[in-house]
Amino acid sequence: MVSKNNVTELIFTGLFEDPEVQRMCFVVFLPVYLATVVGNGLIVLTVKASKSLHSPMYFFLSYLSLVEISYSSTIVPKFITDLLAKIKTISLEGCLAQIFFFHFFGVTEILLLVVMAYDHSVAICKPLHYINIMNRQLCHVLVAGSWLGGFFHSIIQVLITIQLPFCGPNVIDHYFCDLQPLFKIACTDTSVEGVIVLVNSGLIALCSFLILVTSYIVILVNLRNHSAEGRCKALSTCASHITVVMLFFGPAIFFYMRPSSTFTEEKLVALFYTVVTPMLNPIIYTLRNAEVKIAMRRLWGKKENSGVE
Repeated sequence: MVSKNNVTELIFTGLFEDPEVQRMCFVVFLPVYLATVVGNGLIVLTVKASKSLHSPMYFFLSYLSLVEISYSSTIVPKFITDLLAKIKTISLEGCLAQIFFFHFFGVTEILLLVVMAYDHSVAICKPLHYINIMNRQLCHVLVAGSWLGGFFHSIIQVLITIQLPFCGPNVIDHYFCDLQPLFKIACTDTSVEGVIVLVNSGLIALCSFLILVTSYIVILVNLRNHSAEGRCKALSTCASHITVVMLFFGPAIFFYMRPSSTFTEEKLVALFYTVVTPMLNPIIYTLRNAEVKIAMRRLWGKKENSGVE
């Protein structure tokens, strides 16, 4: 496919043109990325090492954190290094790979959030049968299904893109490779491909969002039969998940439901969900979850004691 193209290398316009602003962004976003990797990695390590966090909820949380690290690492390291480069380039093959992994991990995260909502609804609506329903085998099947869903979605996106001819220009008005900016520089009409991609991504986002909303409506209806203390405990358990869902789907709703907007607005929204949101998730889950905080203290307490010995 690449042999049909005159373009073998692409150039990003980046987020800002001013070199001083770019250097300031580097100073800001490098610690943010490191915090994302360390924070999510700490959750994965804590869940794996702690005996008190072996319930399905924390099993799914550890995979969500792993996906967050992978999702952020697809875009952010390249973006950060480009902030210090005069010319921001990427090979056509590298661009296609970035598109594949960006959509792969993004859709996997969406499906994991749906799985976590299902887990919450079973825990609250059928507490006596929870252990039997959310058994170890089903948990692994749900996680594997999330990964497979992300894989098939990304394969469709890349198969559509890889057939397009690129003969120039080779400048992408963005700071990473995404489908719509890439379609704009293709040497052919991409209106059909754009609709297919929009439907592919939009349907997944819309269906997942509707399932999530339905799950929480079922939970709220079921909570009417609980005591005030039970309702508070259940809502506290769901609060972190709802916050993460809103942070993730807010930008998606902007993209698929908005009127036409400028590339600057799209870049700033993309900056939020590629750089900021992955860092916020571990903060949200640890600050609102006493069990995770206690497990982390125990984990690091053991390590400090073993270091002293």
